[in-house]
Amino acid sequence: MSITSASICAAADQLQGFVGFNAKTGRYIVRFSEDSFGIDVLEASITPTCEFVWRTFEGALMNLDRARLQLLLEQNIDDRLNISEPLRVYMRRTDLPEISAERHRLNA
Repeated sequence: MSITSASICAAADQLQGFVGFNAKTGRYIVRFSEDSFGIDVLEASITPTCEFVWRTFEGALMNLDRARLQLLLEQNIDDRLNISEPLRVYMRRTDLPEISAERHRLNA
């Protein structure tokens, strides 16, 4: 199977869980229920993981952010997050620019 930018984008859209910013520690944390973050994470910062990895670029264009994907990889829970091979290939291919795609946020 060849890995294309479309398959990488599809893999990003299949990520599971939620990311929230913990104001007390100054770090992003991952949970699998919106209700399990606690008081140190503002509700407005809780984002589905599949949206967290995309960064606004220009207009409707968004970039698949390698730094945000790296935060997820550092959690070492790839199976629960549903991090698949296309995303691993994307992270290894630092010689290529970040993927830009026209998309619309799921929670908008």
